Amino acid sequence: MPRSKALPAELDPSSRQLVSRLRLLKDHSELTMRQLAAKTGYSAKSWERYLGGTSLPPREAVEALARITGTDPVPLFALHEIAADSRDGRRARPAVQREGDLEQPAGSTAPHSEPVAAPTAPTPPRAPEPAPGRFPHLALTAGIAALAVALSAVLLLMLRLDDDAGRAAVTASPRTTAASPPPSYTCRIARVDGRWSAGINKGRNTEIGYGAAGADVAEAQCLLRRAGISPGGIDGMFGPLTLRAVKTFQDRAGLDADGILGPRSWKALRG
Repeated sequence: MPRSKALPAELDPSSRQLVSRLRLLKDHSELTMRQLAAKTGYSAKSWERYLGGTSLPPREAVEALARITGTDPVPLFALHEIAADSRDGRRARPAVQREGDLEQPAGSTAPHSEPVAAPTAPTPPRAPEPAPGRFPHLALTAGIAALAVALSAVLLLMLRLDDDAGRAAVTASPRTTAASPPPSYTCRIARVDGRWSAGINKGRNTEIGYGAAGADVAEAQCLLRRAGISPGGIDGMFGPLTLRAVKTFQDRAGLDADGILGPRSWKALRG
């Protein structure tokens, strides 16, 4: 079919636009009518009618042409539906009868004194608005956008829950540490191998001084109390009271009153 062949003048605008698009696809593909027929399954005569504007191509033929030319068929489907609706509307509209074509009753004569009014030209059909669902790609895009928003909300919620859990853990840690009760010690004064023992540090003579803490301090506090010198409570803390008691004991024992319990001070305590 020559490219320069004009489309029929009575072709409606929607059909004219569809046929023009199909012609462009055929021309760009450089396929002959026979090649087009072999690839789509519709005869060359049918394609001459479709591309000539004398017959509306079926939807399947439009899809086949879009497929072999690598074109998105959705816009072509929309034009096809509009053109089909327009043609159906024109076929359904009853023909306007002219006044002169009406049959006159037998024996009557039509008056000739008054001119016959010319029939009003029919209003061209308006292209119907596309029905919902004709553009599935729009619905798909909206669905993808809604899914992305939902996933973002879930991710933000998870991050917020993790942050709250971390803050709760940090806040709870010092409370747990502060609630830990201090160790308690009990003096069990006894002679072991001829030496005094409180039964707390297993007879060790570790050097300790101010600020020390633990079983060795508690052992010394018990032995100081046995010697008649009060170090305060038996709490295992080498504080000011324990320091004063150690110095007092060292002074009585004739030792250097430096407040440090070394081997000589331990030997004197264990007597």
